[in-house]
Amino acid sequence: MSKKISFLDRMFWITESKANPKHVAAMQLLEIPENAPTDYVDQLYAELQSFDSAVTPFNCKVSQFLGYPIKLTPTKQINMQYHVQLHIVDDITNKVKLHKFVAKLHESWLDRDKPLWQYHLIKDKQSKVFAIYVKVHHMCGDGASLIRIFQKGYSENINSSDFVPVWASKSASRTKPKVNIFKRILTGLWGFIVAIKDLLWIIFRLMLKLLWINRVYMPIPFTGTKTILTGQVKIGRVVSSMDIDFTRVTKLAKRLRASANEILLCAFDIGVHRFLEEHGQGFDKALYTNMPVNLRKPGETTAGNQIAIVPVKLAFDEHDPYLRLRQIIENHRIVKSVARESHPAAFSYYTLLIQSFSTLFEVLHISDWFRPIGNILVSNMPGPANTLYFKDAKLLSNYPISTITPGGGVNITVVTYNGIAQIGLVSCDSKIDSLDNMVKYFHAAFNMLEKCVDDDSLSIKDIVIR
Repeated sequence: MSKKISFLDRMFWITESKANPKHVAAMQLLEIPENAPTDYVDQLYAELQSFDSAVTPFNCKVSQFLGYPIKLTPTKQINMQYHVQLHIVDDITNKVKLHKFVAKLHESWLDRDKPLWQYHLIKDKQSKVFAIYVKVHHMCGDGASLIRIFQKGYSENINSSDFVPVWASKSASRTKPKVNIFKRILTGLWGFIVAIKDLLWIIFRLMLKLLWINRVYMPIPFTGTKTILTGQVKIGRVVSSMDIDFTRVTKLAKRLRASANEILLCAFDIGVHRFLEEHGQGFDKALYTNMPVNLRKPGETTAGNQIAIVPVKLAFDEHDPYLRLRQIIENHRIVKSVARESHPAAFSYYTLLIQSFSTLFEVLHISDWFRPIGNILVSNMPGPANTLYFKDAKLLSNYPISTITPGGGVNITVVTYNGIAQIGLVSCDSKIDSLDNMVKYFHAAFNMLEKCVDDDSLSIKDIVIR
């Protein structure tokens, strides 16, 4: 059965280029079962390739008209040699080398003539750990919907007997409630009118801010700070990952009267500033984050993309980590207040409006001429609360790796798993060769945030990594 594609989903296809592929991914580390044969990963690879009958969207490729995506259409045959691959590295436990290997896998785009997903198994010859790098095109869903989809391939218990990978796992059919067509048209029309009204109000308020009449509002687009991480997105990626005990984050958030997301934003902001200083870019300007806003209603589990991305100003001109956090809280909540007051579709239209300009600059190769919308994109999603198994292999960690927005920067994605915030970073490699020191700065910044509650003499300038 063919599957319709929403307008927002189509944008991920239309704006894709070989320099900036629009897939999202995860780097997972798994533990080989005790007493497993030495060729365990090879056997698992062969078993996965035997599941050559897929379900939607894993059996669908994009039907096009003059390059424009129309719908997802089932294919007659799945090329499992392409969709499931096996790689051998020297040492899977060497995260620096693993990051470089995964970065090479992440920089290439998915074959547009095939279903838009791949599983890469990565092993060495001596470790009791192996990795799975899985990527899927962003037009198949946003972070929240893809987490739900891929969680079907895992279980809370060892499942060797009736294991089925996610691409072959049939979903329970749901009966769609009958909807009065006339009522549906009227509801949609009224929603469109309200969304356009709210969009015009957003633009009007931004114009007032531009004229210095109303300064307390969302950031004006394309007023971000130029850095070595921003500009024209080019071929080549650097990837890194990190873990933070999420219990520490929530406890600190409670003590500082902040949200967990604001605590992480502050640590990321400090870390990126210190990383840029390490590369000769020391300044006290604010950086900006692109903040994804979930447009789904509570309890809604629809597939596809239902997000908006808007800029949020971070902190500046303060070396006290606590005062930087207060700045971020204030700026973050200004944007959240606008989101609550606006129709969800208005934010979606606003995202399409500003991202279309950013994409145009990228297509014309003039992104370096303009200020970016944001320096970092930070998204935070809840993941599984308990330990999971991929067949009989224990899932140790699950680091999300996203795409890069037009205008560059670093994309930081947080997914909680079994009480741990697991964080994946990705950026272009045109001016840097690693993000691993940025991860160290994040850890140091978070530790300083914990200590600043009781020590007001701390300064982010004192953060040193080794």
